[in-house]
Amino acid sequence: MTQKGDTLSLAEPARDREARRAAHLFLELECDRPLAGPARWRLSSLDRVRLGRGGARRSETLPRDLAIEVPDGWMSVEHAELVHVEGRWIARDLGSKNKVVLDGQQVEEGELSDGTLIQLGHTFFRFRTDLPSVGPPSLDLQGPGAIDPLTTLSVPFQAVLDRAAAVAPGRVPVLLIGETGTGKEVLARNIHAQSKRRGPLIPVNCGAIPSNLVEAELFGHKKGAFTGAAQDRPGWVRASDGGTLFLDEIGDLPLNVQAAFLRVLQESEVVPVGGQHPESLDLRVIAATHRDLKAMVREGTFRHDLLARLEGVTLELPPLRDRPEDVPVLLTLLLRKLAPERPDVKLTPAAAHALLAHDWPLNIRELEQALAGSLALSGVGAIDLPHLPRTVIEAPEPVPTRQLSAAETRHREELTHLLSEHGGNVTAVAKALGKGRTQIVRWIKRYGIDVKSLRG
Repeated sequence: MTQKGDTLSLAEPARDREARRAAHLFLELECDRPLAGPARWRLSSLDRVRLGRGGARRSETLPRDLAIEVPDGWMSVEHAELVHVEGRWIARDLGSKNKVVLDGQQVEEGELSDGTLIQLGHTFFRFRTDLPSVGPPSLDLQGPGAIDPLTTLSVPFQAVLDRAAAVAPGRVPVLLIGETGTGKEVLARNIHAQSKRRGPLIPVNCGAIPSNLVEAELFGHKKGAFTGAAQDRPGWVRASDGGTLFLDEIGDLPLNVQAAFLRVLQESEVVPVGGQHPESLDLRVIAATHRDLKAMVREGTFRHDLLARLEGVTLELPPLRDRPEDVPVLLTLLLRKLAPERPDVKLTPAAAHALLAHDWPLNIRELEQALAGSLALSGVGAIDLPHLPRTVIEAPEPVPTRQLSAAETRHREELTHLLSEHGGNVTAVAKALGKGRTQIVRWIKRYGIDVKSLRG
């Protein structure tokens, strides 16, 4: 209790708002067991990690050491170790038959940097230097029940899922924004499932409805309201009564329909085309778009008052390139989904390396298409490099198809300058930046940098 004369402080008490950060090791993919799923270990307070072959995948943490065993016949029983020396992590071969491969290069010993891809036998690990220490110290996603469509090892994406879970039980409108293929409909279905609402989720793609039928499809119509209206139809808004209306690509909704839909949101009632009396609704709306709705408001192509109604809570889904920890999770999930009849599916190390190194500019949808095609081409054999799309295996250097942000433009200029200084030597640039070679290759592809012109 405050005393007379005391003044309450506006300053918030000091608190550790950001989780401490630490190095992490990810087991990304077992080529001979890609359905096993990935795993992750936090390396804080450790001095050494020993890696080798065992009868099953298991790990054991001692006071300062971590031992990891993988059932990979191409690994030696004592294959490699990672040691923490003077603030650096070093990978050392322990006399293994198939050696240690860092970012595609065989080494006896090598310093690890952020994003380094470590290949031991037919198993791929990823080293990360500076990730938030969130969740348990170790997490193994083995087993058929350990992964679902929204399982994530990405801290930023987990924050999005936590916000989604917090708002799911209410009726507050949710706006999902993100690039095409980032999983907006999957998240919308998850929010609806957590809401426990009595009605169904009704998905509507606003860009796929003929412009002259949008109002009738959304709001329903009475018999004889227009040519071809042979009977009453409830429309998608009334069909979602008590449930959730999911409006995908809301930015494609025509302006005149935006005005009508705004009234539906404000009054919680709808008047069908050709009808005279409004009908009450218990409506919850989730909208999604890959477009910049605020820019559309400035251009006059989207109503500001409708946007204000839709963005009760806004959730931004990160592109797959910004949550690379989840590529192995999705590989496992999609292989199980696309080939349930092939529990013994395998990948060659070359194909696995290409999949883990690709930037996936078209996100989860591109990954799913790549795997579907490769499964068809591989038949009953292992998925190999020739089975993957050319965009994945040829590492092209395209001109960026999207407009870069100011920060991305600066980053591209800095990276181009460094590549020029090092004569186009990607490995040298990776070392100078303290990053893995794979990460530099991802940036080169993302920004469309012509490395060949910088060599020599």
